[in-house]
Amino acid sequence: MAAVTRTGHRYSDSRDRVTLDVWFPPAQVNPGQPPRSCPALQCGLIVGDVVEVEVADLQQPPASAEDAYLRLHLLSECRMPPNSMNLEGIFSVLHNVAWTSAGPVLPDRVAELRAALAPQHQQVTVFCIDKFPRMVDYVVPEQVRIGDADRVRLGAHLAPGTTVMHEGFVNYNAGSLGAAMIEGRVTPGVVVGRDSDVGAGSSIMGTLSGGGKQVNAIGERSLLGANGGIGISLGDDCVVEAGLYVTAGTKVRTPDGQVVPARQLSGQSGLLFRRNSQSGQVEVISSAGTDWGGLNQDLHKQD
Repeated sequence: MAAVTRTGHRYSDSRDRVTLDVWFPPAQVNPGQPPRSCPALQCGLIVGDVVEVEVADLQQPPASAEDAYLRLHLLSECRMPPNSMNLEGIFSVLHNVAWTSAGPVLPDRVAELRAALAPQHQQVTVFCIDKFPRMVDYVVPEQVRIGDADRVRLGAHLAPGTTVMHEGFVNYNAGSLGAAMIEGRVTPGVVVGRDSDVGAGSSIMGTLSGGGKQVNAIGERSLLGANGGIGISLGDDCVVEAGLYVTAGTKVRTPDGQVVPARQLSGQSGLLFRRNSQSGQVEVISSAGTDWGGLNQDLHKQD
């Protein structure tokens, strides 16, 4: 993708001039007419201005918070798929922010915000303290259902037809490439293919917090069972039974009696991973003939 230039509306701390966020509105909305407003702005704790942000090369790391916010918007707007941009060092250019019902402020100014709004009888709720805000406060994707907006970060990529249930979680630079059911955790770098289901309580090992550099994915028409997990990729038409966590080093018995580490099966299609209930051995067999039911299409009609 060529250089990207967008006009956005920026909130900065009025004391330290630290960038708190940048909102890049849809093309039909002029960010300066009128700009956003919130009680924290009215109280003078933050200031707002219109800023033009240019990213000359998306394959270079983010150079600023403004640069990072533009990349996160491109992901959540589904203009760029996960793993298509360089996001290395993004944590170092973003600041911890208290995301409140009265607007974003630095965490050490929450008490000041509450005091400023008390005479107006306004209650201040702190939703979270984090470097990433909720996606839906900046981008509302088309034809998508989200049960709990707190569990989807800005930078999540949710394709039309996707449903994220209340216990589902989607991090930045991760998400779905088509209609999918997400009831588990989709961590950075992970993508879920069309017509696949990430079961309740399940997780997919990403590239943060010890996840290494291996980028895992789930192909199309696959099922990661409830409370299961993977540290490998699944191809198309795969199933991991409920409660089974298959890491890259998990020893798996194949149909011909060999025992191999699961990493050797990463990305292959048509596999069913299960644990033998008598021996405890993790096994893999063909998923042909296995009917896990597929997605409930009524749940994914986003009209």
